[in-house]
Amino acid sequence: MAEGLEDILAEHLAVMFCGINPGMTAATQGHHFAGRSNRFWRTLHLAGFTPEEIHPENDRSILQSRCGLTTVVERPTARADQLSLHEFKAAAVSFEQKVARYSPRFVAFLGKAAYSALSGQRDIAWGLQPQKFGGASVWVLPNPSGLNRRFSLEQLVSAYRQLRLAAER
Repeated sequence: MAEGLEDILAEHLAVMFCGINPGMTAATQGHHFAGRSNRFWRTLHLAGFTPEEIHPENDRSILQSRCGLTTVVERPTARADQLSLHEFKAAAVSFEQKVARYSPRFVAFLGKAAYSALSGQRDIAWGLQPQKFGGASVWVLPNPSGLNRRFSLEQLVSAYRQLRLAAER
């Protein structure tokens, strides 16, 4: 449980989406990706994961699509760069145990920073990674945060759709 932001997980999901840490709005409201500018729910729907766009207050309904939500670091911040490398390292073992316990097919890291901090790798490509994490295949996706404007909505949807297609195989 992440300071007012619960994991939304079940065993053997197709995809466990993993945010870096809760944003302040999400933590305050108690719902994942609740910030007005966050594009996660729209992207997920347009990529075909959900039949309709989920509103943050209905975030638990993501389980119906065989997907779940968690974060690497529990502490909420306004920006992910406010987290220390020490916080990532402190969370690494318990996070890997969580992935192993729930046994998703894919763990999808939303942004390279979280996966880099957990894996120790610096040169990370988008998409499927060659190694597993907690027994799950690893996929790295662009972060849908409204602060990440390097990716248009169309680029986000394309990247997330690739994961959906892989998860359906």
